Amino acid sequence: MQFSVYIPPIVNPDEKLPALYWLSGLTCTDENFSAKAGAQRVAAELGIMLIMPDTSPRGDHIPDAADAAYDLGLGAGFYINATQEPWHDHYQMYDYIVDELPALINKEFKVKAKSAIAGHSMGGHGALTIALSNMKQYCSVSAFAPIVNPSDCQWGQKAFSNYLGDKQRDWEAYDSCALMRQQGKFLHIPMLVDQGLDDNFYHTQKLTKPLEDVALEIGYEAEFRYHVGYDHSYFFVASFIEEHLRFHAKHL
Repeated sequence: MQFSVYIPPIVNPDEKLPALYWLSGLTCTDENFSAKAGAQRVAAELGIMLIMPDTSPRGDHIPDAADAAYDLGLGAGFYINATQEPWHDHYQMYDYIVDELPALINKEFKVKAKSAIAGHSMGGHGALTIALSNMKQYCSVSAFAPIVNPSDCQWGQKAFSNYLGDKQRDWEAYDSCALMRQQGKFLHIPMLVDQGLDDNFYHTQKLTKPLEDVALEIGYEAEFRYHVGYDHSYFFVASFIEEHLRFHAKHL
């Protein structure tokens, strides 16, 4: 697995740094966010380390979609632990993000015990589900145009049926709408979600809004913002990444 790390200017080498994990979306690698989001300037100001993993395992021996589809296999790990053949040996992205990568980061760098986590699209799905399931590990979560209800959209149903099998009860552990409803309003993590209203996947993949509906239904405190004229691209992410980093800095 390859990942990128941005280290801010360090004033006190003995001080542990706050860290933000960024999870990217379908077709992305560890380079998309570092090259396109423009996050380093603000991260430098705030003293936040950025940790940017890839979106799936890589290599000639790694299974991929038979038709090389962009939404399954390489570049489309969905941040879950696959249980089905031929995926289960390598597509253990949930454990990688939650356990394996933090263990390596903690070994090589001085970082605070609790991190922040954020992501875009499929990565927004990953950030939300991981944060909602590991509140002792993360202090805050944010997302851009996240897949919030993968059990009920084309992208999620295709990936989950291949990676996890046909038992939809097994999918709920990786569905932020299901997780939020299960936990109720009393288990809470600070949350910020931004959505572009000119996003061509907003309606077709049911982005963002179903999670806001659950939050309103159960009284879960979270901030959902909708922006006219913004699409699904990194222009959208770059426009609001500073606000997300400042949001996380308050909790880090």
